[in-house]
This record gives sequence, C-alpha cells and structure tokens, in this order.
Amino acid sequence: MRGTIQKKGKKWYAVVYDGVNPATGNYRRRWVQAGTRRADAEKLLAELVKRAHRGETVVSEKLTLGQYLTERWLPIQEARLRASTHASYRRNIELHVLPGLGRRPLDQLTPEDIDMFYAALLKSGRKKRPGEKGPAKGLAPKTVHNIHVMLNKALSDAARKGTVVRNVVALADAPSLQARKRPEIKAWEVDQLVAFLDAIAAHRMAPAFHLAAYTGMRRGEVLGLRWRDVDLDGGRVSVRQALVSVAYEVSISDVKTGTSRRTIDIDDDVARVLRDWRKVRSEERDGLEPGPDDLVFVKADGTSMHPDIFSQLFDRTVAKIDVPSISLHDLRHTHATLLLKAGVNVKVVSERLGHANVAFTMNVYQHVLPGMQAAAADTFSLLLHSERNRSKPNVEDGDADRPDVEMFDHDEFGEGDQ
Repeated sequence: MRGTIQKKGKKWYAVVYDGVNPATGNYRRRWVQAGTRRADAEKLLAELVKRAHRGETVVSEKLTLGQYLTERWLPIQEARLRASTHASYRRNIELHVLPGLGRRPLDQLTPEDIDMFYAALLKSGRKKRPGEKGPAKGLAPKTVHNIHVMLNKALSDAARKGTVVRNVVALADAPSLQARKRPEIKAWEVDQLVAFLDAIAAHRMAPAFHLAAYTGMRRGEVLGLRWRDVDLDGGRVSVRQALVSVAYEVSISDVKTGTSRRTIDIDDDVARVLRDWRKVRSEERDGLEPGPDDLVFVKADGTSMHPDIFSQLFDRTVAKIDVPSISLHDLRHTHATLLLKAGVNVKVVSERLGHANVAFTMNVYQHVLPGMQAAAADTFSLLLHSERNRSKPNVEDGDADRPDVEMFDHDEFGEGDQ
C-alpha cells in the first residue's frame, strides 16, 4: 500500500492508494483528514500504512458521529454500565453532542472540531429553560470534562475496532478542572443537627434520616438497605446496593464505587431506633416480620420510597426550622465534618463514607483540617513542655544550690521583660 500527504485549503490529508478500479483502470485514492498540521498528516499516513500491512481496516465506513454514538456505541454500553451512568451518557449525547457535532462525518472529525465543541459548551452550552431570557450560559467545566471522558471512550472503542483510523478526542485538549471553583461544603453544627432530628422525629420515615445522620450513608444506600444487611446484635450495617432513580424510574443498582461496598459500625442508639422501626414494619404487615431481602425503609404498603420524595421531605422539614438550608446529601457532609472536628482519625471517617482513599477525604474536607492541625501543633508542644517540666529539678526540694540551676531575682527585671 502506498500513500502521500496533501493539503486542501487549511486542511492536511493522508491520501492512501487502495488498489485499482477495475472499471476505469485508475488508482483508487482515499482521503483521510488529519487536521491543520503537516506533522499530524505524516503520522496518520504512517499509521494507515502500518495497519494495511497488518491486514487491519484502513478506512471507516461512512457514518456520522451521531449515528455511531446512538446506533452502535450507546446500545452496547447499556449492559456494561450502571443504569444511572448510561442515562447520563444518553442525556449528554442528546442535549449536547448531537446538536454540536452529530452530523459531522466520523472519518472527517478532527481534534480542532473537538476543541471548538468544548469551547462552545463552556461559553454557552447550557440549555435554556422554558421562558428563560437573556444570553445562554456555559456548562460547568466538570460537566464538559464528563462529556470529554465519554467521547474519548466512544472513539477509543471505534479506533480499536477499526471503525475509525484514530481517536481524535485523545488528541484534543480536555477541559481543565484545575481552575474550577471548588464547591462549598455545607454542614450543620451539632446543635443544628439535633434540631433537625427532633423536628423529623414524629414522621414515619424519621428512622431513615436518623440512620443517614449517624452513618453518613448516601440517600440511595439508605433506601436500598435490606434487612439481611443489618446486624443489630453486632452493631453494624453493610452497604451492598443502592436505590436509584433514572428518568424518575426507581431501580436497585450496585453501589457507586468498589469502596462504597462497606460495613459501618452503629451505636446502641441507632440499633434501638432500627429495632423499633422493625416493630413498626411488623405491625404494618399484620404481625408478619419483614423478610431478609426486604428493603428496610419503605412506604406503609411495602413499596419503595422514591429517592426524590425522600429528599423533598428533608427539604420541607429544614424549611420549617431555624437552621441553615442544606441538601440531604449535606447530611453526609455533616456526619464527616462533626467526626473530624471531634478528632476522629481521617482514615476512619474515610472508611465510614466509603471513599476511594484517605487523600480524597482530606481533599473534600480540607476546610476542617486546618483546625485539626492547629490542635495537633498544640498537642505536640504540650508533650514537650510536659517532658521538660518533668525533668526539671525541683527547687523547693533543695535544688536551688545546684550550679546548673539559675535563680533570678524577679525584681531585677521590668514587668515587660518577664
């Protein structure tokens, strides 16, 4: 297989000769766009020749990016991803990728196209709500970065299978998360948390909020808890699944990450609340004990409580009492913040929350750590002072005559020198 590089306008192409057309006797040439740089075209041509020698697919069939994503790639991912992740992929493709790049031929997509697409999303990518006026706002850098991760995966799969020559998304500049503003962590003080728990105590679902506050479990983890994962005698609960809402449809899903699958110790107070709740469920079931696979927190008729309804109940209760407004997820932040302020080891807090590692926990709750570091500095200083005081000779016991003990007449010094 032979080839060359050519320039048309501002674009460089790798041109490969793919045999002879039997009807005309002329060479068949395929033009594969490389971008605006000659060096990229040379690299692409070398890759095409290498693939041809290995017997691999050299050029793709005619597909648009939208066709590839919606008709080929996304359906395959449905069985491989969590339902919520697949739904977010589909939503980002429909809302952002299809309008921006959906009609672009897959084999003509360039890194510059991807860069311009990201820039447009950051500037004015947010869709307006009905009746909303004014200029369009940009998407958050994290959202655009998530779209980049999705496209990179999709085009990487296409390149691996020979649908495209190369993954142009890998050559584009991913949106930076370095400069983005860190979201503010909201958390209650202990008296504010007590005020909320007192306010929600009369509600039927109060035990679920009690468990969330005392363990830092996520909303889906609390609502997805089964009775066989609750060990009241041993004082622990095991987090193994979550109840999630995808397009408002409720389903049971695996936990968020591998480290989210964990066991959390609970105290006697939480165990008592769960025992009382089990009695409530038995009464609602006409004396029949809940089964081990039954969900712990359900409606009176035994059906699942929708996660959004659970959050709305929290919001309504918070609005009625004199505490700062926070979200239900901030109850998890409250649990972690109060523990860290009380001096609990950050590794223990990380394990209770199910974080991937301690470094992530420290990064999220760094607003709490400066105070802990100050306390650590004071503790270290106190240790040294205590040791010095312990090893000093006791003047009252007659050590004043020892030559290595200096005695001063305080009258020789001014008040400011002491």
